Amino acid sequence: MLKIFILTMIMILSLTLPAGALSENDPLGEDLLDNDSPAGDIPAGEPFMEDPAEDIPLEDPDYEEHYYRARVLKVEETREDQQDYYTVIEQEVVVELTSGPFEGKELEILNTFFEGDPVYDFVLEEGQEVIVVALGEEGSFEQVHVQDLARDRGVYYLLGVFALVLLLVGRMKGLKTLLTLVVTIFLIFQFLLPLLLLGYSPIPLAVIMASIAITFTLFVIGGLNLKSLVAILGTISGVIVAGLMAFWAGSIARLTGFGTNEAQMLYFLDQSIDFRGLLFAGIIIGSLGAITDIGMSVASAASEIKQASPDISGRDLFRGSLNVGRDVMGTMANTLIMAYVGAATPMLLLVMGYEMDWLKVINMDLIATEFVRGVAGSIGLIAAVPVTALLAGRLLARR
Repeated sequence: MLKIFILTMIMILSLTLPAGALSENDPLGEDLLDNDSPAGDIPAGEPFMEDPAEDIPLEDPDYEEHYYRARVLKVEETREDQQDYYTVIEQEVVVELTSGPFEGKELEILNTFFEGDPVYDFVLEEGQEVIVVALGEEGSFEQVHVQDLARDRGVYYLLGVFALVLLLVGRMKGLKTLLTLVVTIFLIFQFLLPLLLLGYSPIPLAVIMASIAITFTLFVIGGLNLKSLVAILGTISGVIVAGLMAFWAGSIARLTGFGTNEAQMLYFLDQSIDFRGLLFAGIIIGSLGAITDIGMSVASAASEIKQASPDISGRDLFRGSLNVGRDVMGTMANTLIMAYVGAATPMLLLVMGYEMDWLKVINMDLIATEFVRGVAGSIGLIAAVPVTALLAGRLLARR
C-alpha cells in the first residue's frame, strides 16, 4: 500500500544507496527493457535503481557495518561553509556508546550535513541519542559517523501501550489477540519471507500462509466451533477473490511489479524472484486483515441471531447476517478509503501542486499499482460478506 511505499522511501534514504535513471545507452537498461527479462514490461524512461553491488564490495571486510546506540556528550565546534547554492555545516561532537560490547567508549565524530535538507539535517545537541555506524572490523572505529537519530524507543513505548490497553480492555480476548499477532508475525518473517527469497512461487505461498494465519487466528479468538469455521471459510474466499481480481486487473494494466523503489532494489538482490507474482502476493497479504474483520463480524452476528431465535430458518439467517454484513461493509470501505488518502496525502499534494495531467498520472506504474491494490482488496472484502452469510445460513441454521 501507499504507506508502505512511504516508509520504504525513508528506509532507502537512510541507507543512502545510489539511485539512477534508466538510459537507452545503458546495457543494463537494454536488458531490462527486453520483454524476456524479469522487468521486460517496464516502459522506457521509467526510473530504475542502479546496481548497488557495483559500488559496494559486500565481501570486503573493510565495508562491514556495525551499528551502536550512542549519546551525544558534547558539541565541541560547529562550522558553516557557504557554497554557491547551499551551506555545508560541520559539527565536531563527542559521543559515548551506550550499547554493544564497547559500551562506555567515547568517540569523536564529524557530523556533516547540508543546511535546510529535511532528510539528512541532523543538528546534534548534547544529550541526544543517536545511532552511529562504524565501517571495518568490529572494534575498529577509524571510520565512524552518525547514521540517524535514535527513534526505536518511541516505537517500543507505543507498542507497550498498545499491548497494555489491549489487555486492560480485552482481558482474555486481548491476550488471545496478542498471541495471534505474534504467531502471524512469526509466520511472515520465519516462513513467508525466507521462502520468497528462495524463489518459491509468491501467489500460492501467500494463499497458504494467509489460510494458516486466518485459521489459527479465528479459532483462537472465536473458539473451536461452527461460527469460527464459517468466518474462516468466508475470509479465505474473500482473500482468494482479492488475489484473482488483482491478477486479472494487473494483467490488463501490465503491471510490472517494479512500481516501488524497494522492488527495484530487490531485483539486484535476487533476480530469480517473480516480481509480478510478488506484487499480487502482497495484495493478498495486505487485504487479509480487513477481510478477516468483516468475515468474523458476519459470522458472529449470525451466531447471535441463531441463539436469539433457535428456530430461525436458513434463509432468514442468511438475510439477517447479510444485512449486518452490508452495514459493516459500508463502514469498512470508508475506513479503507480514508487510510489510503491519509497515507497518500503527500503524493496527492505533489500531483495537484504540479498540475499533472490525469492521463499521465493514472498510467504511472506506481499509481496504477496502488489503485489495483486498493480496489482488489475492497472487492475481496465485499465478496466475503455474501459468502460468509451464505455459509452461516447453511451451517449455523442446522446446528
